[in-house]
Amino acid sequence: MVKENYITIPQLAKLLNISRIAVYKKVKAGLIPAKKIGKTYIISDRDIQNILHKRLSSKSKKELDEAIDKVLREYSEVLKLLGNE
Repeated sequence: MVKENYITIPQLAKLLNISRIAVYKKVKAGLIPAKKIGKTYIISDRDIQNILHKRLSSKSKKELDEAIDKVLREYSEVLKLLGNE
């Protein structure tokens, strides 16, 4: 069994260099996955890595690949022209 580490919202705010309120709003909006224990929210180290883009989840990678494919399909001629400048 792999032990997972957690940090609190104030710790994540300091790590991201944003306010605690901004992190709370992102948690409430579902942008940052967090678990609530009593009155304290905790965020797993795996989710922190995803937030910091050190590691993409397979879902995020798939979404990114789909977005890149769409851009290439829709704007390939424009990108070619821009590449020639």
